Amino acid sequence: MFANIGPWQLLIILVIVLAIFGTKKLRNLGSDLGGAVKGFRSAMNEAEETADKISDESKDADFDSTPADETTKEKDA
Repeated sequence: MFANIGPWQLLIILVIVLAIFGTKKLRNLGSDLGGAVKGFRSAMNEAEETADKISDESKDADFDSTPADETTKEKDA
């Protein structure tokens, strides 16, 4: 559907959008969109750091000495 849009058609669309909304509104819209993307990226980075911190803190169980091993050691002694 959009494969046949060339550079001239995009330029015409841009001129129409500028005529409808004006440069000030488009500038505000662009800055709002940029702030939203920045906030989203920082939230994703915080979530990754939290996930890494949780995975680092959770260690596997130590199965070198189980309660059954400890009981047999006490009986042998």
